[in-house]
Amino acid sequence: MHTGTVYRSTGSWYTVKSDAQFYDCRIKGRLRIAGIKSTNPVAVGDRVNFELDASAPNQGIIYEVEDRRNYLVRKSVNLSKQTHILAANIDQLFLMVTLDNPPTHLPFIDRFLVTVEAYGIQVVLVFNKADTYDDIQKETLQERMALYTKIGYPCLLISAKNKQGIEEVRTRMQDKVSIIAGHSGAGKSTLVNALDPTLELATAEISEQHQQGQHTTTFAQMYDLEGNIKLIDTPGIKGFGVVEMSAQELGDFFPEIFTLKSQCKYHNCLHVQEPQCAVRKAVEDHQIAPSRYQSYLQLLEEDTTYR
Repeated sequence: MHTGTVYRSTGSWYTVKSDAQFYDCRIKGRLRIAGIKSTNPVAVGDRVNFELDASAPNQGIIYEVEDRRNYLVRKSVNLSKQTHILAANIDQLFLMVTLDNPPTHLPFIDRFLVTVEAYGIQVVLVFNKADTYDDIQKETLQERMALYTKIGYPCLLISAKNKQGIEEVRTRMQDKVSIIAGHSGAGKSTLVNALDPTLELATAEISEQHQQGQHTTTFAQMYDLEGNIKLIDTPGIKGFGVVEMSAQELGDFFPEIFTLKSQCKYHNCLHVQEPQCAVRKAVEDHQIAPSRYQSYLQLLEEDTTYR
Protein backbone atom coordinates (compact mmCIF):
# COMPACT_ATOMS: atom_id res chain seq x y z
CA MET A 1 0.00 0.00 0.00
CA HIS A 2 1.14 3.51 -0.82
CA THR A 3 -0.24 6.84 0.42
CA GLY A 4 0.10 10.08 -1.50
CA THR A 5 -1.39 13.43 -2.46
CA VAL A 6 -3.24 14.09 -5.73
CA TYR A 7 -1.44 16.80 -7.69
CA ARG A 8 -3.37 16.68 -10.93
CA SER A 9 -6.60 15.29 -12.28
CA THR A 10 -7.58 14.93 -15.92
CA GLY A 11 -10.87 13.20 -15.28
CA SER A 12 -9.74 9.61 -15.72
CA TRP A 13 -6.07 9.77 -14.69
CA TYR A 14 -4.66 11.21 -11.47
CA THR A 15 -1.08 12.28 -10.79
CA VAL A 16 -0.23 11.24 -7.23
CA LYS A 17 2.93 12.23 -5.34
CA SER A 18 4.24 9.75 -2.78
CA ASP A 19 7.71 9.88 -1.18
CA ALA A 20 8.97 12.48 -3.70
CA GLN A 21 7.90 10.33 -6.66
CA PHE A 22 4.95 10.82 -9.02
CA TYR A 23 2.62 8.04 -10.10
CA ASP A 24 -0.10 8.01 -12.77
CA CYS A 25 -3.14 6.43 -11.15
CA ARG A 26 -6.65 5.39 -12.07
CA ILE A 27 -9.45 4.81 -9.63
CA LYS A 28 -10.91 1.45 -8.75
CA GLY A 29 -14.25 0.99 -10.47
CA ARG A 30 -16.33 0.82 -7.32
CA LEU A 31 -14.67 3.76 -5.56
CA ARG A 32 -17.29 6.08 -4.13
CA ILE A 33 -16.96 9.02 -1.79
CA ALA A 34 -19.56 9.31 0.94
CA GLY A 35 -21.27 12.58 1.78
CA ILE A 36 -21.21 14.43 -1.53
CA LYS A 37 -22.50 13.74 -5.02
CA SER A 38 -19.72 14.92 -7.26
CA THR A 39 -18.72 14.53 -10.88
CA ASN A 40 -15.18 13.75 -9.72
CA PRO A 41 -14.69 11.21 -6.91
CA VAL A 42 -11.05 12.25 -6.51
CA ALA A 43 -9.85 15.86 -6.41
CA VAL A 44 -6.53 17.69 -6.34
CA GLY A 45 -5.34 17.89 -2.73
CA ASP A 46 -6.93 14.58 -1.74
CA ARG A 47 -4.87 12.14 0.33
CA VAL A 48 -5.30 8.75 -1.29
CA ASN A 49 -4.24 5.17 -0.74
CA PHE A 50 -3.17 3.28 -3.85
CA GLU A 51 -1.47 0.10 -4.90
CA LEU A 52 1.06 -0.19 -7.69
CA ASP A 53 0.04 -1.70 -11.02
CA ALA A 54 2.24 -4.74 -11.50
CA SER A 55 1.88 -4.55 -15.28
CA ALA A 56 3.03 -0.92 -15.71
CA PRO A 57 5.90 1.05 -14.12
CA ASN A 58 5.00 4.16 -12.09
CA GLN A 59 1.30 3.47 -12.41
CA GLY A 60 -1.17 2.66 -9.69
CA ILE A 61 -4.79 2.11 -8.74
CA ILE A 62 -6.47 4.33 -6.14
CA TYR A 63 -8.70 2.27 -3.88
CA GLU A 64 -9.40 4.72 -1.04
CA VAL A 65 -9.68 8.47 -0.48
CA GLU A 66 -8.94 9.57 3.07
CA ASP A 67 -11.43 11.83 4.87
CA ARG A 68 -11.28 15.40 3.60
CA ARG A 69 -10.58 18.24 6.02
CA ASN A 70 -12.45 20.55 3.65
CA TYR A 71 -13.14 21.08 -0.04
CA LEU A 72 -14.44 23.69 -2.44
CA VAL A 73 -16.94 23.03 -5.20
CA ARG A 74 -18.32 24.63 -8.30
CA LYS A 75 -21.66 23.78 -9.82
CA SER A 76 -21.76 21.09 -12.44
CA VAL A 77 -22.34 22.25 -16.00
CA ASN A 78 -25.32 19.93 -16.34
CA LEU A 79 -28.67 20.33 -14.62
CA SER A 80 -28.17 17.57 -12.09
CA LYS A 81 -27.56 18.25 -8.42
CA GLN A 82 -24.03 16.94 -8.73
CA THR A 83 -21.14 19.27 -8.07
CA HIS A 84 -17.53 19.42 -9.19
CA ILE A 85 -14.92 19.49 -6.44
CA LEU A 86 -12.27 22.08 -7.26
CA ALA A 87 -9.80 21.06 -4.57
CA ALA A 88 -9.57 19.47 -1.13
CA ASN A 89 -7.60 19.85 2.11
CA ILE A 90 -6.84 23.55 1.69
CA ASP A 91 -5.15 25.72 4.35
CA GLN A 92 -5.98 29.07 2.77
CA LEU A 93 -7.49 30.61 -0.31
CA PHE A 94 -6.34 33.67 -2.23
CA LEU A 95 -9.19 35.30 -4.13
CA MET A 96 -7.98 37.45 -7.03
CA VAL A 97 -9.96 40.69 -7.31
CA THR A 98 -9.81 43.22 -10.16
CA LEU A 99 -11.78 46.43 -10.59
CA ASP A 100 -12.12 45.95 -14.32
CA ASN A 101 -10.78 43.94 -17.23
CA PRO A 102 -12.50 41.79 -15.94
CA PRO A 103 -14.53 43.35 -13.11
CA THR A 104 -14.92 41.40 -9.87
CA HIS A 105 -18.31 42.47 -8.54
CA LEU A 106 -18.97 42.77 -4.82
CA PRO A 107 -21.81 40.18 -4.80
CA PHE A 108 -19.41 37.64 -6.32
CA ILE A 109 -16.81 38.35 -3.62
CA ASP A 110 -19.44 38.05 -0.88
CA ARG A 111 -20.87 34.80 -2.27
CA PHE A 112 -17.37 33.40 -2.44
CA LEU A 113 -16.56 34.45 1.13
CA VAL A 114 -19.76 32.87 2.47
CA THR A 115 -18.86 29.51 1.00
CA VAL A 116 -15.27 29.60 2.17
CA GLU A 117 -16.38 30.74 5.65
CA ALA A 118 -18.68 27.73 5.77
CA TYR A 119 -15.71 25.42 5.27
CA GLY A 120 -13.52 27.24 7.76
CA ILE A 121 -10.84 28.11 5.22
CA GLN A 122 -8.93 31.36 5.70
CA VAL A 123 -9.34 33.82 2.81
CA VAL A 124 -6.92 36.49 1.63
CA LEU A 125 -8.28 39.02 -0.88
CA VAL A 126 -5.64 39.87 -3.48
CA PHE A 127 -6.40 43.09 -5.35
CA ASN A 128 -4.44 42.72 -8.56
CA LYS A 129 -3.44 44.99 -11.47
CA ALA A 130 -2.48 47.88 -9.15
CA ASP A 131 -0.37 49.33 -11.97
CA THR A 132 -3.37 49.84 -14.29
CA TYR A 133 -5.72 52.02 -12.20
CA ASP A 134 -6.25 55.78 -12.45
CA ASP A 135 -6.73 58.05 -9.42
CA ILE A 136 -10.52 57.55 -9.25
CA GLN A 137 -10.14 53.78 -9.48
CA LYS A 138 -7.47 53.86 -6.78
CA GLU A 139 -9.95 55.56 -4.45
CA THR A 140 -12.51 52.83 -5.16
CA LEU A 141 -9.82 50.25 -4.56
CA GLN A 142 -8.90 51.71 -1.16
CA GLU A 143 -12.59 51.83 -0.17
CA ARG A 144 -13.07 48.15 -1.04
CA MET A 145 -9.91 47.10 0.75
CA ALA A 146 -11.01 49.08 3.83
CA LEU A 147 -14.47 47.46 3.69
CA TYR A 148 -13.12 43.91 3.81
CA THR A 149 -10.23 44.68 6.16
CA LYS A 150 -12.74 46.02 8.69
CA ILE A 151 -14.68 42.74 8.52
CA GLY A 152 -11.47 40.81 9.19
CA TYR A 153 -10.28 39.63 5.79
CA PRO A 154 -6.60 40.30 4.97
CA CYS A 155 -6.29 42.39 1.80
CA LEU A 156 -3.17 42.62 -0.36
CA LEU A 157 -2.55 45.11 -3.16
CA ILE A 158 -0.37 43.66 -5.89
CA SER A 159 0.61 43.88 -9.51
CA ALA A 160 1.39 40.33 -10.58
CA LYS A 161 2.62 41.64 -13.92
CA ASN A 162 5.14 44.02 -12.31
CA LYS A 163 5.82 41.71 -9.33
CA GLN A 164 4.64 44.36 -6.87
CA GLY A 165 3.61 42.83 -3.50
CA ILE A 166 4.65 39.32 -4.53
CA GLU A 167 6.92 38.76 -1.52
CA GLU A 168 4.06 39.32 0.91
CA VAL A 169 2.00 36.74 -0.96
CA ARG A 170 4.94 34.34 -0.86
CA THR A 171 5.38 34.81 2.91
CA ARG A 172 1.71 34.05 3.55
CA MET A 173 1.95 30.87 1.47
CA GLN A 174 4.99 29.40 3.21
CA ASP A 175 4.49 25.91 4.70
CA LYS A 176 0.84 25.84 3.62
CA VAL A 177 -1.44 24.43 0.93
CA SER A 178 -2.94 27.42 -0.83
CA ILE A 179 -5.40 27.80 -3.64
CA ILE A 180 -5.73 30.75 -6.00
CA ALA A 181 -9.20 31.45 -7.33
CA GLY A 182 -11.05 34.14 -9.21
CA HIS A 183 -12.47 35.01 -12.59
CA SER A 184 -10.54 34.06 -15.70
CA GLY A 185 -8.34 36.99 -16.61
CA ALA A 186 -7.96 38.24 -13.04
CA GLY A 187 -4.29 37.28 -13.07
CA LYS A 188 -4.09 33.90 -11.35
CA SER A 189 -1.57 32.37 -13.74
CA THR A 190 0.43 35.61 -13.87
CA LEU A 191 0.68 35.55 -10.08
CA VAL A 192 1.82 31.93 -10.06
CA ASN A 193 4.43 32.72 -12.71
CA ALA A 194 5.63 35.69 -10.63
CA LEU A 195 6.01 33.40 -7.61
CA ASP A 196 7.96 30.83 -9.64
CA PRO A 197 8.85 31.74 -13.26
CA THR A 198 10.06 28.20 -13.96
CA LEU A 199 6.44 26.99 -13.99
CA GLU A 200 5.61 29.10 -17.05
CA LEU A 201 1.87 28.66 -16.73
CA ALA A 202 -0.10 29.63 -19.79
CA THR A 203 -1.53 33.14 -19.58
CA ALA A 204 -4.01 34.73 -21.96
CA GLU A 205 -4.88 38.27 -22.87
CA ILE A 206 -8.34 39.50 -21.93
CA SER A 207 -10.97 39.26 -24.63
CA GLU A 208 -11.86 42.91 -25.24
CA GLN A 209 -15.10 41.92 -26.92
CA HIS A 210 -16.45 40.06 -23.92
CA GLN A 211 -14.37 41.71 -21.18
CA GLN A 212 -13.62 38.36 -19.67
CA GLY A 213 -10.70 36.03 -19.76
CA GLN A 214 -10.29 33.04 -21.97
CA HIS A 215 -9.94 29.90 -19.88
CA THR A 216 -6.28 28.88 -19.81
CA THR A 217 -6.54 26.13 -17.18
CA THR A 218 -8.73 23.11 -17.84
CA PHE A 219 -8.03 21.17 -14.65
CA ALA A 220 -6.87 22.08 -11.18
CA GLN A 221 -3.22 21.32 -10.50
CA MET A 222 -0.93 21.47 -7.46
CA TYR A 223 2.62 22.79 -7.67
CA ASP A 224 5.58 22.63 -5.28
CA LEU A 225 7.34 25.96 -4.91
CA GLU A 226 10.40 26.97 -2.90
CA GLY A 227 9.82 27.54 0.82
CA ASN A 228 7.62 24.46 1.15
CA ILE A 229 4.78 26.19 -0.67
CA LYS A 230 2.09 23.96 -2.12
CA LEU A 231 -0.05 25.89 -4.54
CA ILE A 232 -3.22 24.79 -6.31
CA ASP A 233 -4.09 26.57 -9.55
CA THR A 234 -7.76 26.27 -10.53
CA PRO A 235 -9.80 26.93 -13.65
CA GLY A 236 -11.63 30.24 -13.85
CA ILE A 237 -14.85 30.05 -11.91
CA LYS A 238 -18.09 30.86 -13.72
CA GLY A 239 -20.68 29.28 -11.45
CA PHE A 240 -19.21 29.02 -8.00
CA GLY A 241 -21.23 26.67 -5.82
CA VAL A 242 -22.43 27.95 -2.45
CA VAL A 243 -22.58 25.25 0.17
CA GLU A 244 -26.13 24.37 1.10
CA MET A 245 -27.25 25.91 4.36
CA SER A 246 -30.47 27.03 5.98
CA ALA A 247 -31.72 30.61 6.01
CA GLN A 248 -31.05 30.64 9.76
CA GLU A 249 -27.39 29.74 9.20
CA LEU A 250 -26.61 32.19 6.41
CA GLY A 251 -25.93 35.18 8.66
CA ASP A 252 -23.38 33.17 10.63
CA PHE A 253 -21.08 33.29 7.61
CA PHE A 254 -21.15 37.08 7.41
CA PRO A 255 -18.80 37.86 10.34
CA GLU A 256 -20.22 41.34 10.94
CA ILE A 257 -23.78 39.96 11.07
CA PHE A 258 -22.77 37.04 13.26
CA THR A 259 -21.28 39.34 15.92
CA LEU A 260 -24.56 41.30 16.21
CA LYS A 261 -27.16 38.55 15.98
CA SER A 262 -27.31 38.03 19.76
CA GLN A 263 -28.45 41.65 20.13
CA CYS A 264 -31.56 41.16 17.96
CA LYS A 265 -34.88 40.90 19.82
CA TYR A 266 -35.69 37.51 18.30
CA HIS A 267 -33.20 34.66 18.43
CA ASN A 268 -34.29 33.46 14.98
CA CYS A 269 -34.15 36.93 13.39
CA LEU A 270 -33.42 36.88 9.65
CA HIS A 271 -32.62 40.63 9.68
CA VAL A 272 -35.20 41.46 7.02
CA GLN A 273 -38.35 42.99 8.55
CA GLU A 274 -38.24 41.87 12.17
CA PRO A 275 -38.59 44.60 14.85
CA GLN A 276 -35.64 45.63 16.99
CA CYS A 277 -33.10 44.05 14.64
CA ALA A 278 -29.53 44.97 15.61
CA VAL A 279 -28.24 44.13 12.14
CA ARG A 280 -30.62 46.44 10.27
CA LYS A 281 -29.81 49.20 12.75
CA ALA A 282 -26.09 48.68 12.10
CA VAL A 283 -26.72 49.06 8.37
CA GLU A 284 -28.62 52.31 9.01
CA ASP A 285 -25.76 53.52 11.22
CA HIS A 286 -23.19 52.66 8.48
CA GLN A 287 -21.51 50.08 10.69
CA ILE A 288 -22.34 47.34 8.20
CA ALA A 289 -21.65 48.11 4.54
CA PRO A 290 -24.86 48.37 2.46
CA SER A 291 -23.24 46.20 -0.25
CA ARG A 292 -22.68 43.40 2.26
CA TYR A 293 -26.26 43.60 3.53
CA GLN A 294 -27.59 43.55 -0.04
CA SER A 295 -25.48 40.47 -0.77
CA TYR A 296 -26.94 38.83 2.33
CA LEU A 297 -30.51 39.60 1.22
CA GLN A 298 -29.79 38.39 -2.29
CA LEU A 299 -28.45 35.06 -1.04
CA LEU A 300 -31.37 34.77 1.38
CA GLU A 301 -33.82 35.01 -1.53
CA GLU A 302 -32.21 32.21 -3.47
CA ASP A 303 -34.58 29.45 -2.47
CA THR A 304 -32.74 26.93 -4.62
CA THR A 305 -29.74 27.20 -2.33
CA TYR A 306 -31.19 28.01 1.06
CA ARG A 307 -34.12 25.89 2.22
